[in-house]
Amino acid sequence: MKKLVISKLFLYRYRFVIGFIVLGTAYILILFGLPLLAPAGLSAAEMESATRSYAIHLDSPFHGDIVDLPYRALQKLSILLFGLNVYSVKLPSIIIGTTLGGLLILLLNRWFKSNVALLASILAVLSASFLYLAGSGTPLIMLVFWPTLLLWLGSKIQGVTKPKPLYCFIFAFALLASIFTPHLIYLAIFIVLFALLHPHLRFTIKTLPAFPLILTILIIITGLAALVMAAVINPDIISELLLASDFQFADFLPNIQSAMLPFFSWNSTLESPLLSPFIGLASVALAIIGLLSTTKGFFASRNSIATCLIIFTVLLSGFSPDCAILLLLPMAILIAHGLRYILGKWYDLFPDNPYARISAIFPIGLFLSIMIISGINHFIFGYRYIPMVADEYNNDITLISDYLTPDSTLYIIDDEISYNFFKILESETGLTVEDTIPEDPSHLPSVYATLEKQDIPGEVRQIITSPKSSDSDRIYMYIRQGV
Repeated sequence: MKKLVISKLFLYRYRFVIGFIVLGTAYILILFGLPLLAPAGLSAAEMESATRSYAIHLDSPFHGDIVDLPYRALQKLSILLFGLNVYSVKLPSIIIGTTLGGLLILLLNRWFKSNVALLASILAVLSASFLYLAGSGTPLIMLVFWPTLLLWLGSKIQGVTKPKPLYCFIFAFALLASIFTPHLIYLAIFIVLFALLHPHLRFTIKTLPAFPLILTILIIITGLAALVMAAVINPDIISELLLASDFQFADFLPNIQSAMLPFFSWNSTLESPLLSPFIGLASVALAIIGLLSTTKGFFASRNSIATCLIIFTVLLSGFSPDCAILLLLPMAILIAHGLRYILGKWYDLFPDNPYARISAIFPIGLFLSIMIISGINHFIFGYRYIPMVADEYNNDITLISDYLTPDSTLYIIDDEISYNFFKILESETGLTVEDTIPEDPSHLPSVYATLEKQDIPGEVRQIITSPKSSDSDRIYMYIRQGV
C-alpha cells in the first residue's frame, strides 16, 4: 500500500488559500446582508450624514466643501440610484468595508505567517466592532480605512530592496486624501514623524530612487496647497478637520474617558450607538499578550507601530471621541502578535512531534468559533434588544415609505435632523415635508401625518406603531376636519 504523505494532499497544500477564500466569501455575504441583521434602522448620525451627502454638488470642491468628499459623493450616488432607504444610506460603508477587510487581510498576511494571518483576519473582520463599522452609514469608517491603506502601502515599500515607484505614488495620494477626513491630518503628521524618527523607515526613505521620492513630495505639497486654498474659501472646514464642534481644552480628558468607555465597559448602560463592550474580553486578552510579546524587538516597525498607534488614538480621542474607533487597527495587529506568540510557544513544546503540533487545531478552532459566534450574536441581538443602544436607531424611513403616499404631507416638529433628512423625499418621491403646522386649520392638507403625537386639529385616521419607539406609537395619520 502506498504511504499517505499529508504534505502532498491538495487540501493541505492549499489550506491557507482555501481558508482566505472562505473567509472572504463569508465576510462579503455578511456585509451585504448587514441592513437585514442589525441595527434595525438608522441613527441620527446616519441621517445627518445622508443629508449632508445629498446636499453636495459637482462644484462643491470649488466652494471649499471637501470634508469627507469621497464618502459623501459615494453616498449621494447610492441614494440617487436606489432611493432614500436604509440600504442606500449604509451601502457606501458596506462597499468601503469590503475593501477595508481585504486591506486588513493583506496587511496581516504581509507582516505575519499565513497561519497567524488567517486566524487574526478571521477574528478581526468577523468581530462585532468591525461589522458595526462596516454597517454604519457615516464617514466614520474612513478613520480606519485610510490608516489601514497607508500601512499596507508602507509595507509594500519598506523592507523591499527596490520599491516600486507606483506604490510610492499611491501612498502619497492616499496620505493626501486622508487629510480631508476630520482629524486625520494629525495622522499624516504622525506618519511623517514616525518615518523620520524610526531607524528602519528612515533607511528605507534614504534608499528610495530620487525621482519617485521627489514626485511624492511634490504631490503632498500640492495637496497641502489645495487644503489651504479650500480653507481660505471656506474657513469653517478648519475647525471641522482639526477639532470637534464646540471643542474646549477643558473637555480633553473627559473626551478620552467617554471615548474609551464603550470599548472596555462590561455593561450596556451607556447611552451610545456603540454596543459595549465594543471589543470582546477574549480579543483584549489576546491583544495584551501580543503587546507584551512585542517588547522584545520593539524597534522593528511592525512591533512599534501598533503601540504608537494606540497612544496616538488615545490622544486623538481627546479632541473627538469618535476617533477612538481607530483602535480597531492596532488591536487587530496586536491580536495577530498574540496568536503568533501562542502558536510559537506551542510549537516550541513539541518541536519534533507532528501529532502534538496538529492537535492544537482543535482547541484553537473551538476558541475561535466561540469568539466569532458570540461576537456575531452580540452584534445582531445587542443592537436590536438592549434599550440604551437600540433607542439610538429608528425605522421611520421604512414606515414612511410603506404608509405615506406621495400626495401626503408630513409635519416634523422640533426635530431638525429628521426634517432635513426626510426633506430629501420631496425630490425623490413627491412627499411634502414641513416643519411648521399652519395656524389656520383650513390651510391644512386633506391628508397629513406627524412624527409622534402633536396637538393639532384633525381626525386621527390611523396610528402607525414601531418597535423602535418607546411607547410604540410613532406616526399619526390625520384627515382634515370637514373633509
